[in-house]
Amino acid sequence: MTAQAPHPPIDTSKPHSARVYDALLGGKDNYPVDQQVAELLPVEAKIGAHQQRAFMHRATAWLAGQGVTQFLDIGTGIPTEPNLHQIAQEIRPSARIVYCDNDPIVLRHAEALLVSRPEGVTDYVHADVREPAIILDAARETLDFDRPIALSLLGLLHFLPDAEKPIDIIRTFTDAMAPGSYVVLSHGASDVNEEKGEQSADEYKKGGIQLALRTREEFSRFFEGLEIVTPGLVKAPEWFNGTPAPEQEHSGMYVAVARVP
Repeated sequence: MTAQAPHPPIDTSKPHSARVYDALLGGKDNYPVDQQVAELLPVEAKIGAHQQRAFMHRATAWLAGQGVTQFLDIGTGIPTEPNLHQIAQEIRPSARIVYCDNDPIVLRHAEALLVSRPEGVTDYVHADVREPAIILDAARETLDFDRPIALSLLGLLHFLPDAEKPIDIIRTFTDAMAPGSYVVLSHGASDVNEEKGEQSADEYKKGGIQLALRTREEFSRFFEGLEIVTPGLVKAPEWFNGTPAPEQEHSGMYVAVARVP
């Protein structure tokens, strides 16, 4: 892993979405300000966090099974085993993975925990998704963009309001990717349980975090020009693609995997 120095300071006075997510998953790498937000969120938020994590496991395994050996994971969050690289390298030991997040605590844990198998590579980029050119330049040091790459942004897009042009951000990444690449996205739904969604948005807002949940149709726009693979744009527990379908349960999280033509 490439060394990242100096370490940026960790601000423990304000909650951060990566640390709130860690709290929702039952992790220990968060602070009281993050726990306060997590505790006030509806139980559906905790369910969604676990469903999203399980989707990442299934999607990564499927992609590695398709022969993908390069992964760019943006909005990595605090490492929770098994991590993406462990799943990918279990199937493709030579897989190369670049993780990216903008929370300094993720960087510190990444250096210790996101360790590659000897046959492969893992690297970490400390950067913000709102600056895709910076991420792409750094990722090119590890990944070959002339070959297929799996790009994943899980639980991140709903923290980007329309004013920040998240669709354009995704397009910047896909324009740089070779045909046969894949895009893996998840997004909180605004049209499944509106009351719970509004409650979540209110609690995040109190912590200074803007939540921009979207409808299924609005989420589908992120995939324009891409080829969504089976089983399509579905709720998180419904995405299985060749693996046994989990028990169906309530979900306010949309997911999909799409191919770059």
